[in-house]
Amino acid sequence: MQTLFSLIESPIHPNFSALYQQLGIAEQRFTAARKLHKALQQQAPDFLVGEFIYGFGNNYAGANVCNLDVTLRALQRFSPQTKVIVFVPPNEAQYVDKLLALFPIHAVLKYPISPQAMQQALQIPL
Repeated sequence: MQTLFSLIESPIHPNFSALYQQLGIAEQRFTAARKLHKALQQQAPDFLVGEFIYGFGNNYAGANVCNLDVTLRALQRFSPQTKVIVFVPPNEAQYVDKLLALFPIHAVLKYPISPQAMQQALQIPL
């Protein structure tokens, strides 16, 4: 059975649990990145789903682009084969290329995200 880690950091993150179950994918949901990082040390998921939140006011001098940077660095270390699917609000879509320049991303889906679009992203071969 395939596994999927969902990093849920906002209330608009869609709930695709029924779709994952229908596709035979076991989902683990995390509301804190640090808990997801700990789980990565124990298990390498097939998929990671997270929402892109651009770091407009970060103080990292360009080192961090968004909320997913640290998680994706942990993923490179503990589970480099994991396919990453990123959800992007339309008003932040212009910034996602900065993330794509730093990390391999399997799919980028803009809100609103239909179950069909999510299913297609999950079924894209590498």
